[in-house]
Parts: sequence; structure tokens; C-alpha cells
Amino acid sequence: MKTDWIPVLLFATTGLVVAKESISAYRQKKKEDAAFSVWLSTHRQEDVWRGWSSLQIPTSTDSGRLIQYGHDLIANTAHYLGPQGSVAQISNGMNCQNCHLQAGTVPYGNNFGKVYATYPLFRARNNGIQTIYDRVTDCFERSLNGHAPDTGSREMQAIYAYIKWLGEEVPKGTKPNGTSIMKIKYLERGADPNGGMLVYNSKCSSCHGKNGEGQPNPLGAGYSYPPLWGPHSYNDGAGLYRLSNFAGFVYNNMPFGTDYHEPQLTEEEAWDVAAFVNSRPRPHLNQDKDWQLVAKKPVDFPFKPYADTFSEAQHKFGPFQPIKDEQRRLQNITK
Repeated sequence: MKTDWIPVLLFATTGLVVAKESISAYRQKKKEDAAFSVWLSTHRQEDVWRGWSSLQIPTSTDSGRLIQYGHDLIANTAHYLGPQGSVAQISNGMNCQNCHLQAGTVPYGNNFGKVYATYPLFRARNNGIQTIYDRVTDCFERSLNGHAPDTGSREMQAIYAYIKWLGEEVPKGTKPNGTSIMKIKYLERGADPNGGMLVYNSKCSSCHGKNGEGQPNPLGAGYSYPPLWGPHSYNDGAGLYRLSNFAGFVYNNMPFGTDYHEPQLTEEEAWDVAAFVNSRPRPHLNQDKDWQLVAKKPVDFPFKPYADTFSEAQHKFGPFQPIKDEQRRLQNITK
């Protein structure tokens, strides 16, 4: 009879062990679920705009192939339109995506997320309404220190088609989070080019060169890392020549591998390195026709005349908050 009880005892013992393990697993699962709920309450999903991958372009159609060509022109401008361009020789050898990261798709990487939704747009710098074609022309003349393709050219039509494809799901008139460049807080002091030189030498020169000359692309035209000053860089009419734009751009994207989640520079370092880079020599653009409404000039536009009495040096390097306060005061007087 005892031998008949052995299987029963073994079965019962096994059952108790399994039950105990099941209860333990259940409690562990409850603990993990509770922890995940806490995590969800403190971690929101990203609410920034991020552009489509070029792999999603519908290249099986003529319109898709035009979009693809637009992407290629943005990503490899020098190959098509640089000093030895295969289509035309009208730019300085940089690529559009040197300033509009990953062909204009990166959050806070000067992306194209709001362009199709907001243009045509009044721009005080240009004293009137600009179309997307006008804005692209601006980039060629300023950031690429050259000349834009004709509006009716296949190249300009392709760039337009790509920008439209990226942004056509953005509601008209809206500006999604993460588009363009993040504006970081003004310093209480002026940005320091000497301090910025130390930042540049320690964190930037390995890619962009000791003398800001960049690194040529060993596999083709253009640069693996673009020049930040000198004859082949952007001219002093470019958007990145304004310190607030450059500082916000590098803060969220540089050194290489940085993104807006975990900046590697402090805000002070970003302002200072911007001051250093933009104090170095570069091509000049005649901007006499820009900002005819002088009172609309940004606080960090470094060329006079101004509606206020602050110097060109302070408009270039700051501190900017006193200028901002004075601009507001003057605006209130004229209302």
C-alpha cells in the first residue's frame, strides 16, 4: 500500500512547487506592471517631428523618382552642383544636409518639417513674401555661397517635390515641435570666442579640422565633415552666422553622435563655440537690401544700422537680453 502512495506524494509535492512558482511569477509580473505604469507616467512618447526615411520614397512612379532626386540633391549637393558638379558648378562644395541634417529629417537639426506647411511666408529679412523656391534660392546664395538652379529646372522642381513629400502631412499653418533649430537661453554675459576656441579644439577640430577646413570626402565630391570657416564655408549672410542659430544647432547635434536627448555641450559652451566659429574669416555677402524694416532685425544680426543704440559687437556676441528688452520698449512706444 505504501508504494501506491509514492506517486501520489510525488504528484502533490510537484503541484505545491509549481503553485509556489506560479504565485511568485504572478507577484513578479504584478511588480513589473506597477513599475512600468510608473515609468509611463514619467516618460511621454516623443512629440517631435521626424521626417520619413528616404527608403520610404515611392520610387516606382515618376513623381517618386523626382522626390528621390530631390533627396539626392539635398544629401549630395556637391556631387551634382558643387565646384565639379555633374549637372552644374554653382555652389561651394558643401551639401545642403550639412546644415539640414540627414536630408532635413532630424529633430532640432534644422529640418524641413514645417516648410511646406508654412510657405509662402512673409520674411522680414527679405522684405516680403517668400515661396519655397525663394527660400531654397536663399540657401544656395548664403549657406552654399553660390547661385541657385533656375526655378523651372528639374533640380529645383526635385528639391521642391522632396520638401513637399516630407511635410505634406503637417497641417497647414502649423509648426510641429522639433522643427528648425531650438532657441537656447541667452547668456547673462557676451559669448566668448576665446573660450569657444578651447571648446572647438577639444571637441570639434578632430572632425572639422584644426583650421576649420573640414574633411574632404574620400569617396567623392564634397566633405565628410564640412568646413566651418574659410573660402569654402557658408558666407556671413547665412542663417548660421547668427549666434543664436549656431548655438542652438551645435547644442543639440554636436559633437558627432549627439542628439537633443543628451547634449554633450553645456549651453555656455555652445554659445562660446558659436562665437569662435563665427569670428573666423569667411566669404562676405552684400546684405544692403536685407532687413529694410530695421526694427525687425534680430538681436543677434551683426550688421548695422539698428533701431537701438547697441554696438555691432554686442549685436554679434551679446549679451542679448538688454537688446531684446530695448527692442520691446521701442515697440511699445511706437504702438
